[in-house]
Amino acid sequence: MKTPRSNFRPLTLAVVAVMLGAFAAPVFAQQQTGTESLRAQRAKRLKELGKDTEEKQAKAVEEAPLYPNAARQSPEAKAKGKGLKALQDLQALYEKQDNAAVVAKAEAIGADADAGAYEKAFAYQLAGNASADLGDEAKSAEYFQKALDANGLDNNSHYTVMYNLAVVKLGQEKHAEALATLDRFLAETKSDKPEHQGLRAGLLGNMGRNDEAAKLYQELLAKNPNDKRLLLNAVASYQQADQFDKGNALLADAYKRGLLTEGKELRALYVGYMNAEQMKEALAVINDGVAKGILTPSPELAKDYMVLAQHAYYKGSDSEAIELYRKAAPMAADGEAYLNLAKILRDQGKAAEAKAAAQQALDKGVKKPAEAKQIVGK
Repeated sequence: MKTPRSNFRPLTLAVVAVMLGAFAAPVFAQQQTGTESLRAQRAKRLKELGKDTEEKQAKAVEEAPLYPNAARQSPEAKAKGKGLKALQDLQALYEKQDNAAVVAKAEAIGADADAGAYEKAFAYQLAGNASADLGDEAKSAEYFQKALDANGLDNNSHYTVMYNLAVVKLGQEKHAEALATLDRFLAETKSDKPEHQGLRAGLLGNMGRNDEAAKLYQELLAKNPNDKRLLLNAVASYQQADQFDKGNALLADAYKRGLLTEGKELRALYVGYMNAEQMKEALAVINDGVAKGILTPSPELAKDYMVLAQHAYYKGSDSEAIELYRKAAPMAADGEAYLNLAKILRDQGKAAEAKAAAQQALDKGVKKPAEAKQIVGK
């Protein structure tokens, strides 16, 4: 085995955890289910406010509960007189997306001594949504909390507000408060939906409680084995908890099942192999990704090839190192791969090839051009 020269700079490979992208926050839940059009929301609001005809009310099917296991009894939602008119006006402003006016009107309703619990809660939930649309997370959280404190909404709306409050707290990076709100939500609704439990796992991870996060993600993944977002978050949690072997095992299984279809996902796997000194497995994944077009030429891929080449060189496999440097050099951001290639070729007595590689290194630029010039003979 050859002893590398001191000017043969080794490359290192960073841990891949941050590359996966940590937990992504859920889509903000608007009003009831978060999927209704404004027209559908308006129809529902009008019915809630008593404006639908008796005939339509008689034919209407009661909305399915979003949280059927909740112990809380939905209060009877009623508004009448001037309170009814105020909520109708507020709803109209909301549908027009006049967010500033929604907030002002909701404040007025909340300050009205004659307003009931439903009227205040209804107004504050719209103010919370409007504030979120305005980008004012602090006010959004404040209004959602007031809507909860008023305790006048039906269960679907009440718990959607509670969930939204947890999401807003996450956006504010108030992770402990977000977790406390979410834990209350989970305790009261008994929800086991993946998106709700996934938010909890993400919060645990953001709080540095990576072992707990990884365990929860693993439980969710067992129930939803093809959910790639859960998979990648579970891997990231294991990596952040320094349990790289478990993260690699999840990725390897997903790879065998054909779930890894993007370059960053394949890179997560092969970088994991590299960090575990499983270079043969890493190269196999790279070759497969290149063959399938999932991995495309890039400076990042060049660096990864260079790591493999460096490893092969230190292990005494010059031929493999040359092959890998030849792959890395054309796509690299600079000429360092060409320079390392030139040094190995020179050591093998291949002067002409070494000079050509050294000149290409100079053409692309290297940190120490004198080394390349020496090989070229300049």
